Amino acid sequence: MTVDLPSRRALCAACLRAQSACICAWVRPVAVQAGLLILQHPLEVGNAKNSARLLHLCVAGSRMAVGEVFDPVSLDAMLQADGRTPVLLYPETPGLVCAKPDSAIPPHKLLIVVLDATWRKSRKMLYLNPALQCLPRLALVDMPASGYRIRKAHAPDQLSTLEASAHALGQVTGDMAAVAPLFAAFEGFVQQQAAFVPLTVARTRDA
Repeated sequence: MTVDLPSRRALCAACLRAQSACICAWVRPVAVQAGLLILQHPLEVGNAKNSARLLHLCVAGSRMAVGEVFDPVSLDAMLQADGRTPVLLYPETPGLVCAKPDSAIPPHKLLIVVLDATWRKSRKMLYLNPALQCLPRLALVDMPASGYRIRKAHAPDQLSTLEASAHALGQVTGDMAAVAPLFAAFEGFVQQQAAFVPLTVARTRDA
């Protein structure tokens, strides 16, 4: 007798993860004045340790698009959505002169653009999408150590996408209290993912 097994695990319609690993319990809705656009590299979509989807689910009105090279017309439409002024959350790039955000622009007129990728892949995304290179750069300074203990970082202050975006939103709006729920959501998410590590190791040893 042949039994047909399902080819895919059931997915949560909201977080797009397997229902057994759903992260919706950690969603903490926040409303901020500034807009948020998350451009996610395709390799991050299936990464269980990735925090961008949780960020998107938490921040009201945020947008998320997946790709490495974006159609210029579509990208321009995303950058100019709602008449906001886009700024790229990214450190300065050697050899590329970038403007700093105009401090006179009110928070509700700003759109923070975030590249969700490894540093190497984010540099490639920047190179392949000239429109991103032209954006004013929003850089974070004097950041606390990351709580991203489930993913390897080359320096203590290298933050997850969620952490960096939360700090950026708090920075441009001047209201860190408004984004505090994001850090709570992230802590719960990290704890959940960390709990899977021993199980993964055990399964590997038993294989």
